[in-house]
Amino acid sequence: MKPYDRDNALKNAQDAVRAAADASRQLLADSFSDLWHAFEMIRDTFQNGGHLHVCGNGGSAADAQHFVTELVVRLDSQSKRRPLPATSLSTDTSVLTAAANDLGFEHVFSRQIEARAKSGDLLLLISTSGNSPNLLAAADAARLNLVRTIGLLGRGGGSLKPLVDCAVVVPSDNTQRIQEVQTLVLHLWCEWLDPEFTTS
Repeated sequence: MKPYDRDNALKNAQDAVRAAADASRQLLADSFSDLWHAFEMIRDTFQNGGHLHVCGNGGSAADAQHFVTELVVRLDSQSKRRPLPATSLSTDTSVLTAAANDLGFEHVFSRQIEARAKSGDLLLLISTSGNSPNLLAAADAARLNLVRTIGLLGRGGGSLKPLVDCAVVVPSDNTQRIQEVQTLVLHLWCEWLDPEFTTS
């Protein structure tokens, strides 16, 4: 691949913006019912006193932390929404490294689900491929602990899609575009949650 000059950098940027917009539009056209159902699961979990657990790898781990931050603190600086109980499973380095070292990296999330999650809780798994072994193991652990699951996925949903109760699948095979649309989805969920939990 040759280095970018100004003209082909502009074309690359235009193509990227167009692809992200196309994937967003297609998601709304084809899968809005899944997007809304996932929101209802999140809302109902909080309304019923449950806890949201969120996990992912790499950039998806960052997205998990981002989403949890918006829920615990707030998305809009003017919002008066109460803090919502959510935890990212990728933030405790001691637990992550101990589980990876002693049990294997595929158990870094499932072990936390076994320890912390209870019936009435919800697990959100974020992945661009849907094929990460540690996310598959976490989905299995959630089912055994009577914890419902949502997958925010790409590339057709991968092996994770049939294991979750609700799958929101971004219609793209490009990692960057999938992550960009997933961020939009997370922000939409936050925006829809705000009026549900805002005190007057």
